[in-house]
Amino acid sequence: MTATTTEDEKIVFFFDIDNCLYPRSYKIHDIMAKLIDDYFMEKLDLDFEEARVLHQQYYKDYGLAIEGLVRHHEIDPIEYNSKVDDALPIADILKPDPELHKFLRSIDRSKVKLWLFTNAYKTHASRVIKALDIEDQFDGVTFCDYSEPILICKPKPEMFERAMRDAGVTSKDKCYFVDDSFVNIKGAMQFGWKVTIQYLDPLDATPPNLAGHYEIRKFDEIKKIVPDIFLN
Repeated sequence: MTATTTEDEKIVFFFDIDNCLYPRSYKIHDIMAKLIDDYFMEKLDLDFEEARVLHQQYYKDYGLAIEGLVRHHEIDPIEYNSKVDDALPIADILKPDPELHKFLRSIDRSKVKLWLFTNAYKTHASRVIKALDIEDQFDGVTFCDYSEPILICKPKPEMFERAMRDAGVTSKDKCYFVDDSFVNIKGAMQFGWKVTIQYLDPLDATPPNLAGHYEIRKFDEIKKIVPDIFLN
């Protein structure tokens, strides 16, 4: 008789979304940065340079520009989301990626639960995975909840705790994670997740130090890191 893995025993592989499930060369981040700068200019009555500097300062301080806006300017994050993330022309830019599909389908789902893990709001996550046509490949999503009075996002330990609760996993040894962000991968490793992998875009310079346990430039490289979670 073949032993089966229960849901509680499964590894949970957490995947970041933006600049991870699609390449940075699509320049979605650049379009978003302009929308954020425009929002700062409109709502805070700043000129372009003032908006750009404050945007970058909040991103550096909090990991999300919106958190600085909420903390210091009482901005409604849901309204911000409608003017920034939800204003991105996702469907015009992103298309299904056969290589991504092939990679996700090669994971042994009897052993692994796949989970999306993003600092964006749920509407953005939904739009991206719909455009990439991978909605049926993931078991769920943990997102930064813009409806909460205090925003919790990666790399805060509370966000990793939330992801584990959402995904129904209690052991950090069952948590694998890939993200393009150095600070997010570093935070996950410090939190104690077993496998942390920084995804580097092909054009990215190699960081002088590892953020986590591993670095990759293609998802297929994960097969060499944890070969036992893939189908033969």
